[in-house]
Amino acid sequence: MAPPPPAPPPLQPLASCGAWEMRERLGTGGFGNVIRWQHRETGEQIAIKQCRQELSLRNRERWCLEIQIMKRLNHPNVVAARDVPEGMQSLALNDLPLLAMEYCQGGDLRRHLNQLENCCGVRERAILILLSDIASALRYLHENRIIHRDLKPENIVLQQGEERLIHKIIDLGYAKELDQGSLCTSFVGTLQYLAPELLEQQKYTVTVDYWSFGTLAFECITGFRPFLPNWQPVQWHTKVRQKSELDIVVYEDLNGEVKFSSKLPHPNNLNSVLADRLEKWLQLMLKWHPRQRGTDPTYGTNGCFKALDDILNLKLVHILNMVTGIVHVYPLAEEETLQSIKAKVEAETGIPEQDQELLQEGGLALFPEKPDIQYTADIKLNDATAADIGLLFLFDNRKVTYESQISPRPHPDSINCILQDPKKTLAFFQLRKVWGQVWHSIRRLNEDFNQLQNGQRAAMRNLLRHNSTLSKMKNNMASLSQQLKAKLDFFKASIQIDLEKYNEQIQFGITSEKLLLAWKEMEQAIELRGREEDVDQLVKKTMALQTDIVDLQRIPQGRKQGSSLDDLEEQARDLYRKLREKPRGKGHRRINTVVCKQKALELFPKVDEVMSLMKEDEKTVVGLQEKRQKELWNLLKIACVSEAEDISSCVPGFLPAGKDGPLKRLRGKRKGPEAVRNGGSWSPKHLEGQSLHLPVLEPTEKSLSPFCTQNAYSVLLFLPCRTKSGVP
Repeated sequence: MAPPPPAPPPLQPLASCGAWEMRERLGTGGFGNVIRWQHRETGEQIAIKQCRQELSLRNRERWCLEIQIMKRLNHPNVVAARDVPEGMQSLALNDLPLLAMEYCQGGDLRRHLNQLENCCGVRERAILILLSDIASALRYLHENRIIHRDLKPENIVLQQGEERLIHKIIDLGYAKELDQGSLCTSFVGTLQYLAPELLEQQKYTVTVDYWSFGTLAFECITGFRPFLPNWQPVQWHTKVRQKSELDIVVYEDLNGEVKFSSKLPHPNNLNSVLADRLEKWLQLMLKWHPRQRGTDPTYGTNGCFKALDDILNLKLVHILNMVTGIVHVYPLAEEETLQSIKAKVEAETGIPEQDQELLQEGGLALFPEKPDIQYTADIKLNDATAADIGLLFLFDNRKVTYESQISPRPHPDSINCILQDPKKTLAFFQLRKVWGQVWHSIRRLNEDFNQLQNGQRAAMRNLLRHNSTLSKMKNNMASLSQQLKAKLDFFKASIQIDLEKYNEQIQFGITSEKLLLAWKEMEQAIELRGREEDVDQLVKKTMALQTDIVDLQRIPQGRKQGSSLDDLEEQARDLYRKLREKPRGKGHRRINTVVCKQKALELFPKVDEVMSLMKEDEKTVVGLQEKRQKELWNLLKIACVSEAEDISSCVPGFLPAGKDGPLKRLRGKRKGPEAVRNGGSWSPKHLEGQSLHLPVLEPTEKSLSPFCTQNAYSVLLFLPCRTKSGVP
């Protein structure tokens, strides 16, 4: 290993060059210093890398090679070269050219990994975006026959793009262009990320970058490097080479025992599906033997990038089981339906498909009628335009009350070791790691509890949606009830008037026992209509349910957050107790929410039934009204026949309709009016098929008989109909 670079020399006294001003030193690389410059007028910023004076001849050649490589590369995930501002080359400390690059204000990846919240790995989406960016950059370099050889967090910088942070590879000072044999033998790079063949100073190919990429990815996922990061090179090499081809981590537990594992250690921020797939991918990238490294069973030699593409293009749906508190993750095929997802949920949870209710955070339920569940999943896991991973909340409709079945996440082995022996003495690096895992566990408990609260809020929003629908149905039912009542009142009043008028005209000789009986039956039938009692009961139940819902909404949902580690520990202990013990307080609220929703769902069919019955009642009333009106018009025909001769004699200027006078006489023996006057029986059927010709009366004529006047009053009061001859 080369000795560490000396401390960077102080900045030059000259702080400007034309319109460019020197701002700050960004860092020190293997060959020189990087300084940020800013244009005074435009605000443009660039990074200028200048070489140290004491470089050896070989390193001077490497410096020039880096500049040559940088100037011909063009990729969004490789830092871009810029033109050196005019006159700035004169500020160089030696005759070596300056290297101007785009300035990335996000800092390097190491700074982000050192942040407290990333002590056990960065967030899932950030990991996926990082893997996508670095894989794209390495692909580009390898396609251009360039090996980076020094890939590490310090050589990845972040630039804020329009939609997300973009990762860019920098510092190609150790980059090597492949010769015709595609093999290199020089020993360069940083020890912790170097492939074994570089340590052994053997020939190597692009697979050295696979090892570095796998090591980098593992550290971003877990928060520490995979292979004994605190060991010295010789001991490290002797121990790590003992790992199998599937092992992706070699670590020393708190008792000092070295262990090998092919699984990603906990804690980390990956879901179960991604953890499983990335474990297999890391097994490709971290193989000890270079010829096997990066070879995928499906895609063959150097197929690791295509295998990673498959992972990054996954579409996943996340479902939180509100009974157990477990998040179930399912990959989605192109034509995946809600029904197939529910079948998977039933196989894993035991909840029958018909009893599963899946709610989105807004309270919307998913139904099989809308089978495209793709909208509930990420478009692509590495697509920054997609929202953060959303949850679906699974409820078991068989349950009216929920018994506590929630268990917290298992502790990492190191925390269990401390819990078993709190007085155990640890080295500083072990203590720091354990404390980071404790903090991470507290945070995950807090997040798990918040997810359950979000599920409860989704249930409340869903209940409010049902309540809104029920309120509309109640209002429609009340309106329909009022309309039906008005029609019933009108029918009752009109039939009473008809009965009175019928009784008054009996003296003129027209009677129909059958008609009278039908009217009385109608009157009795109407008494059974209206549904007022059913409507009143449903309105009362609906109002009582709304009162319960208002009471639920008044229960506070938030809780105070502490700011110190002691507060976080207290909250973690409280959260742990709440997740293990039978729910009280807020848990009671969840039960009430379920009960209220059950009541709302029970009221829906009852309101529908009453509204259907009222609509049938309305049809019955209308039908009876039509029947009664037809009978009234039959009576009017009888009245007109009996009074035709009287009308012709009492109306001046009346012209007969034919040779037989205003009416065509019935064929055969005279019946009808004469029979009535003589006390005989008469039926409206006698006039079926006969055409009537009524006289046209002047508005001032008052010589009609009382019978005609009364019947005309009854007809005009209820129905503006016309006779066959068109006379109103």
